[in-house]
Amino acid sequence: MCLHSFCWNCTEEVHRSVDCDTRAKWIRKNSDESENMNWIIANLKPCPKCKRNIEKNKGCNHMTCGPPCLHQFCWICIGSWQNHNSSFWGNGYEEGVYKDETTMRRERAKESLDRYTHYFERWEANLTSTKKAATNLHQMRTTKIKEISEKFLKLEIELEYLVEAWVQIVECRQVLTWTYAYGYYLPADEPTKKELFEFLQRQAEAALERLHKCAEEEVQANLMEKISATDIVGYADFQRKLVHLTSVTRNHFEKLVTTLQNDLSDVSSSSKKRKRDEVGIWSQSEDKLNGWACDQCTYFNDMSATRCAMCYGPLLLEEDEE
Repeated sequence: MCLHSFCWNCTEEVHRSVDCDTRAKWIRKNSDESENMNWIIANLKPCPKCKRNIEKNKGCNHMTCGPPCLHQFCWICIGSWQNHNSSFWGNGYEEGVYKDETTMRRERAKESLDRYTHYFERWEANLTSTKKAATNLHQMRTTKIKEISEKFLKLEIELEYLVEAWVQIVECRQVLTWTYAYGYYLPADEPTKKELFEFLQRQAEAALERLHKCAEEEVQANLMEKISATDIVGYADFQRKLVHLTSVTRNHFEKLVTTLQNDLSDVSSSSKKRKRDEVGIWSQSEDKLNGWACDQCTYFNDMSATRCAMCYGPLLLEEDEE
């Protein structure tokens, strides 16, 4: 069985966080020579007004920033173009002026490289983790599930939750990988969207790390070693934990992908939720009659609960009741 996931439009590996054009642009960026220091110094300068990087791709030194800024300036001296008439051209050398400008250009080049490196390293790390998770998924399907089945005398179909956890990890790692390409191309002049994106990405990544650790380390430590074949309660507790983590992670990533596909359009409605200080408190705005979803982990709680059972855990809830 192949099980290879790919994009129907471009036939490349699945990239749900970004469209095909952004994916192709990011791959080209990683393989070409455009990120070296000399290219940045020669071809990129920030607009003096809005600070967005502008590429010089024509011979004329009269630059016009893109909308909504539209500021006009000189590529050579960064001064306003309105001052560049027949009596003024920065052709004379002035002591200290060009030294400062060279230093500034080097600093801008380093900052640009640092920013690219930040997103590339995280993109590459998650890409590697995705491949490793795919290997672990294959091992769970072919060997480990048989070992656990024999130990606890359960049918393999009863252990499908272990496979589902690894499937979720692989899919979420793929999504998380490409969110870093998305973040790199997110416009710097839209800070509210950037804040929402990084909040949702951080929540999703934290949930994924908890699930990944549980599936990778705790399955071995608990099901294969610590929990005995006769410990029915211990097995049930671990199964419930892994199923919960799988569900929570899925919910976070579905929300993240949906928001990105909508171009982060729900900025205003999400900003209020991000201001909550306490974890897992019931949302009064929840309109479902039979329960409520935790704002942090998205676990669906009974209506009678006042705190999230997933965030606080049954022990903490019992202590509160006492």
